[in-house]
Amino acid sequence: MPSKDITAPPSYRPTARVLHWLIAGLVLAIIPAGQIMTIKGLPRELQDGLFLLHKNGGVVIGLLMVLRLGYRLIHPPPPLPPSVAPLQAKIAGLTHILLYVLIFVMVASGYLRVMAGGYPIEGLDALGVPHLVSRHEGVEKAAQATHAITRIALVALIAAHIGAAVFHAFWLRDGVMARMWPRRR
Repeated sequence: MPSKDITAPPSYRPTARVLHWLIAGLVLAIIPAGQIMTIKGLPRELQDGLFLLHKNGGVVIGLLMVLRLGYRLIHPPPPLPPSVAPLQAKIAGLTHILLYVLIFVMVASGYLRVMAGGYPIEGLDALGVPHLVSRHEGVEKAAQATHAITRIALVALIAAHIGAAVFHAFWLRDGVMARMWPRRR
């Protein structure tokens, strides 16, 4: 096992950490909700609740991702510790870009699938947000297929991201995960 690095690398700012963990928690909640909500024979109340969580959670994730991207552009992430190899750093950067892209694709395709299918997004409706897409079966089907395919890629990338974090935290112990982990007071 590699030796523990005694100097802690610079960490993400508190706002970046809060946005990361809020989005991570919501994504990890609505992925299984999206899987379960389509199971045949579910009690109607449970199914309706899962649909509400999934659709409105997707909107919240989209808004938080816009905030997170804007914040990241203004406040770039701290540098990786020197112990991280250049190829590994490039893979980490690509992984983060792909996570952002896939989450935005999930939010957009989910929105398009719901709107083009003629279904409500209750949170947006309550706020008086107009529907940007009218009912259209072709758009609905394309968005549904995009959402399903992107989900597989996103789940795989999230698993790789978590695996890398665990590897850095418990095997390498190089402080990479500590950069994003909530600070103790």
